[in-house]
Amino acid sequence: MLQLKKRKDGPSKFRFMATICLYQDSRHDESLAWIQKILRIGYLSKRNDGMTELRVNGFVQVRDLLRELLPYTRFKKVQARALHTACTLLSEKTLRKLSKEELKQLVSLMLVIQQENYVTKKKRSQKELFEILGLTP
Repeated sequence: MLQLKKRKDGPSKFRFMATICLYQDSRHDESLAWIQKILRIGYLSKRNDGMTELRVNGFVQVRDLLRELLPYTRFKKVQARALHTACTLLSEKTLRKLSKEELKQLVSLMLVIQQENYVTKKKRSQKELFEILGLTP
């Protein structure tokens, strides 16, 4: 996932957040614990709906993990490539140093990821994302 989150502190009113999330029925969550142990990153949490998830956050961690996993990715390759590109850009520059073109590129990558998701609770349009990022005239 690549999300735009509101923030209350700091000069920016928002921040980007990158996450890889793997889900498994909690009755069979040993595989997620094994993955976490092998990767040595992320955290496990049990949800109220009987699912367990392994989440990996952070631009550098997500970028590095995707670089390793992309050659083996079969089902989410479009999302993985888009997220890897976004994390590469976001790990190299602070938010304030991103150009308008780079912010527009991030919006495009967010939309690619959204369109490839099975379910997204709230999909923001390009126009909404541009407004949040101050990219409208």
